[in-house]
Amino acid sequence: MQLPQEEFNPYYLPYINLATSSDIVSGLKQNLSSVVAFYMSIPKEKLEYAYAEGKWTIKDILLHVIDTERVFAYRAMRVARHDKTALAGFEQDDYVEAGNAVNRSIESLLSEYKAVRSATISLFESFADKSLTSIGTASGSPVSTRAIGYIITGHENHHNNVIKERYL
Repeated sequence: MQLPQEEFNPYYLPYINLATSSDIVSGLKQNLSSVVAFYMSIPKEKLEYAYAEGKWTIKDILLHVIDTERVFAYRAMRVARHDKTALAGFEQDDYVEAGNAVNRSIESLLSEYKAVRSATISLFESFADKSLTSIGTASGSPVSTRAIGYIITGHENHHNNVIKERYL
């Protein structure tokens, strides 16, 4: 995606570049089906595999994607509604550790993923074009509503690529 640099922290550019579609809602919908199919195709014995000490398992990664989408959808809503309050970052490792993915089935995780994605799609469908270019502050940097939408799909595409390269 080509977005003005003032709409996001350069840290997020690799995720934005991995966004599925120039239309945010279409990208969210496309990824919904492809991500579910991808995780369902992973052999059960691989779901709790980590490729190195201290690395997340595949189930941890999926829960991280879910948690991150929740955080970023909340940010998108706040920015789109012109809330000027700076939004704090979050510590992803703490979320994964507390998330307890090891005690969840892949079906449970995917059910949660689908619910979160459905809510995110509804949220982005509700935004007027003007809301998509609204800019707020998150993690100490400016970010637009639309940048957040691209980050959501690009972030999960990034993690799917990591799974394919290092886990399978």
